[in-house]
Parts: sequence; structure tokens; C-alpha cells
Amino acid sequence: MIHVVDYGLGNVQAFLTMFKRLGFAAKAAKTGDDLVAADKIILPGVGAFDHAIELLDASGMRGQLEERVVSAKVPLLGVCVGMQMLASGSDEGEAPGLGWVPGRVRSLRTNQDARYLPRPHMGWNDVIPGAAEPIFAGMTDPRFYFLHSYYFDCDVSSEVIARASYGLDFACAVRSGNVYGVQFHPEKSHHFGAQLLKNFAEL
Repeated sequence: MIHVVDYGLGNVQAFLTMFKRLGFAAKAAKTGDDLVAADKIILPGVGAFDHAIELLDASGMRGQLEERVVSAKVPLLGVCVGMQMLASGSDEGEAPGLGWVPGRVRSLRTNQDARYLPRPHMGWNDVIPGAAEPIFAGMTDPRFYFLHSYYFDCDVSSEVIARASYGLDFACAVRSGNVYGVQFHPEKSHHFGAQLLKNFAEL
């Protein structure tokens, strides 16, 4: 079953509704025990990096989440700030990230090519997937909905599985083994978002 981590951030219900429409069993995980049966995990997130990490720690789920993802190799999809939490840390704050995908989160403001563009980067944007990435299967010229002021600066170029452009070309999707992250919001991205979540569910 797919479990959506409910630690107080992100639109958990939107994911549950979309998975129901797609015909996949999904439920919210509010305790570590809830994650024991998870065979796929969604880690949503909005807002500030440090606040998201603090809430995840306070939820009591981080230990079980690490056991399922790191030890049991359960596929996980981090979304928006949930993707940023996969990094070692963020220029937005001081808290260490989960460290599951090597890299650091940077501000669009500090990038020479993007610093004068409006922030946040908000709205629909084209996404260019890498070749043969299973979570982008079945898509032609995909477009997704973005809302962010920070981006994932991935240390390993081969772990960048899709890019978008906003002044600079940035990693909008990453993958390290069983750990996936997307900067955009698939739950707000209509048929492209539905296809991506379907692909993830079928991994």
C-alpha cells in the first residue's frame, strides 16, 4: 500500500484523492507504526526547510521512515519541500536534511541567471526528463505546476532525472536508488501529475 507521510505539511488529502481515482490503495501515515506496511511512500512538503525537518522529527516517524527507505529500500517520492528534505541541507536554514540524495538546496535569488526573476517561481513550466526514466513514462512534452524559491543543486549529475528552466536550468527531479524527488506538484498538475503518480505506484 502507498502511504503519504502526514507530519503537518503538504496537501495529504490531494494525494489520497488522486491515488483513489487512479485505483491504488493509499492512506495517510501519522505514526511510525503506520509506515511498517508501506511498500511505496510519498513525502510531501511546503514552506520553510527547517520547519519541515522540525515537524518531521516531532512526528516521531523519522526513525521508521529511515528504516523503510534506507534499510528496506521502499521507494519514496519527495515532493516540493519533501524533495528538498532529501538533500544534506539548505541555504534556507541550518537544520541538516535527510541526506538521501547528495546535494544542497540553493536560493534562486543567489543564482546570477535567476536572481532578477520574480520569486517564487510559480505556475506551469515545461519539464525535460532524462532518457528512459520510468516515472516519466507515457508522457509527451510534460508540463507541471511549480511553486518554489529554492532549487536542488544535485552533487551527482547522473542522479538528475529531469530539468526545468527558470533563468537557469535546474534539477526538477532527482533519483538516488529507490529515492525519488520532484520539485513540482504532481497533485496539482492534472493529467501529467496523475501519470507520474501512476508510474510511481507501479514501480
